[in-house]
Amino acid sequence: MNEPEVTTITTFAEARDAYRNKALRQALYDEGEVIMSDVIVNLHADQHRSRRRLENRLFRRDRMEEYEKKRFPAVIEETLTPHVREGHAELVSVSHQLMMNLAATTAGIDRPEGTPEESFHLYDYLMLFVEGATLAHYTGDREAKAAEVAEGLQRFDDEFLAPSIERRLAALAAHRAGDIDSSEVPVDVLCTLLANEDDLDLPHETIRRETAYYLLAGAHTSATAFVRTLHRLFEWEAAHPEEAGVLRTDPLSVQRCMHETIRLEPSSPVAMRWALDDIELRSGRQIARGSKVVIDLNSVNRDPEVFGADADEFDPHRELPEGVPRWGLSFGLGMHACIGSDLAGGLPYQEGDDVDEHLHGLVPVAAQWMLNHGARPDPSDPAEMDSATARPYWGRYPVRFG
Repeated sequence: MNEPEVTTITTFAEARDAYRNKALRQALYDEGEVIMSDVIVNLHADQHRSRRRLENRLFRRDRMEEYEKKRFPAVIEETLTPHVREGHAELVSVSHQLMMNLAATTAGIDRPEGTPEESFHLYDYLMLFVEGATLAHYTGDREAKAAEVAEGLQRFDDEFLAPSIERRLAALAAHRAGDIDSSEVPVDVLCTLLANEDDLDLPHETIRRETAYYLLAGAHTSATAFVRTLHRLFEWEAAHPEEAGVLRTDPLSVQRCMHETIRLEPSSPVAMRWALDDIELRSGRQIARGSKVVIDLNSVNRDPEVFGADADEFDPHRELPEGVPRWGLSFGLGMHACIGSDLAGGLPYQEGDDVDEHLHGLVPVAAQWMLNHGARPDPSDPAEMDSATARPYWGRYPVRFG
């Protein structure tokens, strides 16, 4: 069988054009179908439009404000305060626990016991699902790992998903019968899918994968960004001690640091698409039907024509052309733009906005909490990269407080 032709995109202009082209279909997760088959990010055209329109309701401003201003502060205190008391923490595991607790709420996965042990058990499933979704980058036996993920997905269903479905179906039935008000029906991905499963023709396996996807996407990408942002903040403080006080008092500065981190270190270093038709980009580049298009985000987000001659450097004060997001194209664009990007990274600040009403994003809020409690790298236990994946993830990142 002939290998498909590969077109690699390295400029910001061509990447923006490609993201918006409806004849390019998602290709990044083809090898991770054990988790990613028929989830929202892998759908195309009408199927994607229908599900996206439905799930977009969960990411309205009022919903994001509730998470950032009301729910998340309590989750931060509950998850991180014990580590502050101990005087130390390991950022990779702590960040996943922190973001998982919120992602589970968004996805609709209940934790009725509410114990640390239950959270750690769900965390183990989360990390297994991450391996399944990114199977293309797994450095071990991929077939064995896929089988392990499939078995884990079934156990997750039995232990967490099935009881959560039962509670939501009961709530939906009670609401239809007029026994409870709509405010008593859970507002999450799972309940939304269950309420519309007939219209969308969703089998149980699809609901299971979609819920698992929101759990891993909401937790893993935010947790990864959280650790990377803190690492960049630690480096920036060391190089610019005069700004340390600003970072600990100005949430907009921390948000800018998070956006600059995401630009330089996107959650996925590449985006991939299949060409469903012959395509001509605005630049004149021709892409043949059946080709694989690789959008090299590490190059795109460092395009000197857009981000300047020092595009490789971390600079949260970087001046950008109008219309260019501070995070580059790390959150994607077009129909597959990250549905939770505003929740994780906040909204762009406009001159004159009320800072107290501004949504800074869950990652910047959590990062500033860490700074405010004196978090710093542990000099006696250096951080290490994760050797089990080709992606540039931290494997361990010990910190101390105070």
